[in-house]
Amino acid sequence: MRPRVGITAAVERISYGAWKEVEAALSPIGYVRAVSEAGGRALLLPPDPEDAERPEDVLGLIDALVLTGGAGDVDPARYGQRPHPRTGPVQPGRDAYEILLARAAVERDLPVLGICRGMQILNVAFGGSLEQHLPEVVGHEDHRRVPGKFSEHEVSLKPGSLAARACGGERIGAKSHHHQGIRDVGEGFVPTGWAADGTVEAIEMPGKRFVLGVLWHPEEDRESRLIRALVEEVHLVDRGS
Repeated sequence: MRPRVGITAAVERISYGAWKEVEAALSPIGYVRAVSEAGGRALLLPPDPEDAERPEDVLGLIDALVLTGGAGDVDPARYGQRPHPRTGPVQPGRDAYEILLARAAVERDLPVLGICRGMQILNVAFGGSLEQHLPEVVGHEDHRRVPGKFSEHEVSLKPGSLAARACGGERIGAKSHHHQGIRDVGEGFVPTGWAADGTVEAIEMPGKRFVLGVLWHPEEDRESRLIRALVEEVHLVDRGS
């Protein structure tokens, strides 16, 4: 059976065909394609109040979880800060749903991969905080040079870390599009990847089979091995390794 990978989906207002300004559950096809090419089956998970009450029900349907990126920022109220002028828009319902899923998935020891906003959700879910506008901290906008286009830069990964093993190397090229990042690392996590400016680009949770957050977008890189590593971890679990 193909590993079933849950992919969180945003609820956005869109227009297409006969539908004008309607709410739709969506996720960029790159996530679905990457999971499929790795031998998995992608299942989209839009925010669902019933799942929020009983996250174990939806987690019982999947073998791994991807917390995806997105246009909205994590609500600063989640980590005890007031909004920065450059923060927003926020999606409180999505935040609440994904934080509950993240906590329950980690407790269940499901393989979990957080990507960009999803990495930030993972961090906040376990008590971490965010830098709300990185350019004020690092002095440049290289992580999101042009709105709507991915920037490219190198990331250094800690030797022997899950991040390095999953990516297949200790120095990789990354496609990024974000203006926020990690400030205080969440409980149980350790940083294992950095940009040249010191920005934390990867966090992981030792003691778990596969709990990893990255600040870049591997689903947009057809050469990336990261999502494949997540799917392969499911096969290892199935074989009892």
